[in-house]
Amino acid sequence: MSEIDLDALAPWLGRTETKEDVLTHGLIDKFRATFGPHLCGGAGDVPLGIHWCIALDTVPAAALSDDGHAARGGFLPPVPLPARMWAGGDVTHLTPLKIGEAVTRRSVIGDITAKQGRSGTLVFVTVEHEYSSGGRLCIREKQSIVYREISAPRPVKNAPDASDPTTLRSSLAPDPVLLFRYSALTFNAHRIHYDHVYATETEAYSGLVVHGPLQATLLLNLAAEALKPSPHRFSFRGLAPLTLPCELQLHREGAETSGTVWCQDQNGLRSFTAEYAAD
Repeated sequence: MSEIDLDALAPWLGRTETKEDVLTHGLIDKFRATFGPHLCGGAGDVPLGIHWCIALDTVPAAALSDDGHAARGGFLPPVPLPARMWAGGDVTHLTPLKIGEAVTRRSVIGDITAKQGRSGTLVFVTVEHEYSSGGRLCIREKQSIVYREISAPRPVKNAPDASDPTTLRSSLAPDPVLLFRYSALTFNAHRIHYDHVYATETEAYSGLVVHGPLQATLLLNLAAEALKPSPHRFSFRGLAPLTLPCELQLHREGAETSGTVWCQDQNGLRSFTAEYAAD
């Protein structure tokens, strides 16, 4: 087990970052063109999940690390592990965002913890976000980022519900164009999403990796289709990397006011799951 000096990372606890942006028609048009029929038709003028594309950290190219992320030691703590991924989070929708308004994202480092996983040492960084617009707090989110060693993914057995027609709602075949477009929408330069050689030879994935927030956006809209209004609470977590080529299946089960949604591939491997509730 690698020794992680959490005391050296402690100065980052409570560190804040504030970014401001304007929610434009142009961004919404690009977002809708990327996700197409997988967006909830009853969500209103502002599609769900677009907050992950607003008030972004615009790091200059000279300040990027070899993996495409921002160089360590800025807002996020300099965790001494080579791989970084979105582990999950909790989103609470309070008030809808409005087109044309300025949106302010205020973020704070809430927690830094370490534990031992199957692949070695893991460090989890919790970031708490608040999205405000027009004097209203619109979205509150708690995001979990995991840092880990680089290792080849373990084989996973097929799930017993791999082809369950009672929960399957829709499917799509993500391709490099979709991944490129979502990377552009989120100004995400992490090379595992567009550089096949880097993804397979350096970070040991079997192919290009489908973004965690891309999957979360699909699941958030699937939940909204069940509830009709936006889910008040949406809690999600990553289970396994989803890599190209694959079929991305979207599944849902539950009652009218709450339920579970998840992504899985054509073999039944679940990559992302979420719980949602109307209140």
